[in-house]
Amino acid sequence: AAPDFLKSAFSEGEDQHDFTSHCIKNLEKLQIDAVIPIGGDDTLSFAERLHKEGFPVIAIPKTMDNDVFGTDYCIGFSTAITRGVGFIHALRTCAGSHERIAVIELFGRYCGETSLISAYLAGVDRAIISEVPFDPEKLAKLIMKDKKANPKNYVMITISEGAKMTGSDMLMTGESDAYGHRRLGGIGEETGEILKKLTGEDVLNQRLSYLMRSGAPDSLDLMVAVNYANMAIDLFLKDTFGRLVALNRGTYTDIPLSIITTGQKRVDVRELYDVGEYRPKVMHVSGKPMFLY
Repeated sequence: AAPDFLKSAFSEGEDQHDFTSHCIKNLEKLQIDAVIPIGGDDTLSFAERLHKEGFPVIAIPKTMDNDVFGTDYCIGFSTAITRGVGFIHALRTCAGSHERIAVIELFGRYCGETSLISAYLAGVDRAIISEVPFDPEKLAKLIMKDKKANPKNYVMITISEGAKMTGSDMLMTGESDAYGHRRLGGIGEETGEILKKLTGEDVLNQRLSYLMRSGAPDSLDLMVAVNYANMAIDLFLKDTFGRLVALNRGTYTDIPLSIITTGQKRVDVRELYDVGEYRPKVMHVSGKPMFLY
């Protein structure tokens, strides 16, 4: 367990402390030549801080949300989508046999790409994403049309854990983590309960949660992870630091680590999402990058 003084390093409030210099002293004492942090926005933002303070850093993007700004791909995304699509298809049996509305909640705090792409690949009826607040009454009307149009009389919906109903905030529980984020989860269940009241239909609520990031990675994740590692070692051997290994329009590259703090990666709603119909809108793919945007 970490000492209390370290636990408060990122605490909120007036007693917030910054232990960056302490970390650097320890790294130097341990004769660490460089660090290769692997993670998402929070991890890599501190990696950028270390780099600014003069410590050698080479960063690797890894988050199943796939939302690190500056790269098309983060390790973990493909495996999460593969898991999501598999579970969605498996749940069709339960939804269809009881003629239910299935609401499947997937990880995705600020970026709804896991919900969007899982829905797109699994042929889901409607997909709710973090970027677009939704109206439950409108959603209820849409899915009842879907249900009646389905010969087996069931409907499938994906929803990001960070999704919000119109005029509401994200559903959060528990205390904040080291980066100030509270745990998300529950929007799928709440949406399901509302849909049940509005439609009178039985609802199957399934929160995939950590099942999306469990087990062995798929082949695409393995390939990208191994290649990112090779790139990081190449940069280290060339004494090239302050870089983020990345994929850009299908090509491996490295970019300044500082890029991650200059923007936010979110679903390209205009290109890939039908706001009025709450579903993926993927057309005219020719010329688009492998991961569509």
